[in-house]
Amino acid sequence: MGKIEKEKIQFNAPSSISITEEDGPETYPLHWHNAAEFTLVLKDGCKYRVNDVLYELSAGDILLVWPQQIHETLNSPHGSAIFIQFPAAIIENNLDLVSISRFLFSYRHISAKDAPQLSAAISEKFFEIKKIHNSSDPLSETRCKLCIYDILLKIGEYVISENKKISASTESSGAGWNYIHAACNYIVDNADDDISQKDVADYVGLSTFYFSKLFKQYMHMSFPAYLSNIRVKNAASLLLDESLSVTECAFLAGFQSTTTFNKAFLAITGYSPRDYRKLNGDTTG
Repeated sequence: MGKIEKEKIQFNAPSSISITEEDGPETYPLHWHNAAEFTLVLKDGCKYRVNDVLYELSAGDILLVWPQQIHETLNSPHGSAIFIQFPAAIIENNLDLVSISRFLFSYRHISAKDAPQLSAAISEKFFEIKKIHNSSDPLSETRCKLCIYDILLKIGEYVISENKKISASTESSGAGWNYIHAACNYIVDNADDDISQKDVADYVGLSTFYFSKLFKQYMHMSFPAYLSNIRVKNAASLLLDESLSVTECAFLAGFQSTTTFNKAFLAITGYSPRDYRKLNGDTTG
């Protein structure tokens, strides 16, 4: 694998949404950025790689690259795709989206063949954003963000629906999902505190044993693993501030020891905190 660069995205006024129309680069090397990047494919034959998975896309397909995912463009001929990039904060400032981020961030390809309604609905929003971006509307930023939220809602609804189908064999219920949704929101909001599984179970009104069982059933991971993921994500954002030491980032994110932090960060991101900071500091490319 070649050198992975960090792409520094400049969001042009008046909108914090960046759109690259049909004249984007035909190839682009391995890189990552803190923004999300969604691609609408207009012609067959486009090839991309995300987190070492190859995607060969057809017209109407949509590729979803979530914040901090490593990706590259292998083949995107002139006029074959439209790219939309938007700040991670649009996702991070909404606890309900963060609470299902495990499912969202693993969903990267919307097939026009397999999910035609979803693909068509999101494609329509792409062109709406393009129209707004090219207009002189003084409220263009807000209108573009509303389109992005609409896209995220459609993807979220689809992902939740698919996950419920997967979980049907375990007799999942709407009430159960409501408990887990409330728990995830609480975890995200309090991850920087020394919270325990019992604290969260008490908050949603369940026994610790039943909460643990329900959490694994819906989230497909344990409570400690989910909490660790949220803390690592928060720490990754803190590491962007070079005025903070790595140790300060660890404790501000909620970790109780640097040993636990270093181990969790490496397991989840593939980098040590120090290497991650160095990678972020390399803004060439």
